[in-house]
Amino acid sequence: MAGRLMSRCLISPLRTAMHSSGVLPAVTTVTVPSRCKVTHDTGILSVVQRRGVRKLTLNHEKKRNALSYSMLENLGRALMPTDEDPDFDDVSCVVIAAKGKVFSSGHDLNEMREPISSPTPKELFDMCSFVMRAIHDFPVPVIAQVGGLATAAGCQLAASCDIVIAGESARFATPGVNIGLFCTTPSVPLLRCVPDKKGMYMLFTGEPITAEEALVHGLVSKVVPDDELGDATINLTDHLCSLSRDVLVHGKMALREIAHERTLETSYTKASHYMAKNVKMNSCQEGIDAFLTKRKPNWNNN
Repeated sequence: MAGRLMSRCLISPLRTAMHSSGVLPAVTTVTVPSRCKVTHDTGILSVVQRRGVRKLTLNHEKKRNALSYSMLENLGRALMPTDEDPDFDDVSCVVIAAKGKVFSSGHDLNEMREPISSPTPKELFDMCSFVMRAIHDFPVPVIAQVGGLATAAGCQLAASCDIVIAGESARFATPGVNIGLFCTTPSVPLLRCVPDKKGMYMLFTGEPITAEEALVHGLVSKVVPDDELGDATINLTDHLCSLSRDVLVHGKMALREIAHERTLETSYTKASHYMAKNVKMNSCQEGIDAFLTKRKPNWNNN
């Protein structure tokens, strides 16, 4: 119970801010029997939860899975806990994937072409930033499964995830500069992943990099053959779901707090605090006892 309360508290500030402004209404999900618990399909985004894995699939091939305001709004809904989403606390990891050959082409440029009515550019980029922060603040690991081109805000979406599994034909780019719209918001997670010089090159030239280049420079976690991408993601999610959810939540909270500390002393002070707190958790004691007695741990994730 404590772990569930903690996981909801992690992103409650974002939820409060967006719901109080009326920008993000609550998501409607449909609870169905069997092992597939949550099913929600808006026509451009499908949400399926199965055995602790919540999979969000961008499903707007005609628009190259553009991150329109509507797409962003739906992503935001799927990443926030609500009273209409009772299965949120059963999520051990999230996968963001896409249908078709393009992971995401970025923002829908038609929404930024004059005359602009609604949403305004400020509303659009605020919604985009909200979604990226929701990924960052989501209590368990969020995985991007990239099987094609990820450009501009699409690259931003992948870079914002905790883990990125890419097919060997995947490409990543921030080409906004070429059409007069510098990729400023995509630069935020990009420059937290790759060295400055590589990031600056991508941002100022717009040239795409391969999956292997992205792996070398830290934008991607693992590259696999295209026809093995789905299985590689399943293997990863199976592993994460075999672990203690409480520890995954605790670990992500700790990493968020210490990852960008400037001083070694502060980093170790905070890391020691989290480690000491972790030792006292039931999951840790169960894991230690299971290891020493040579048995499989019972994480009691339910």
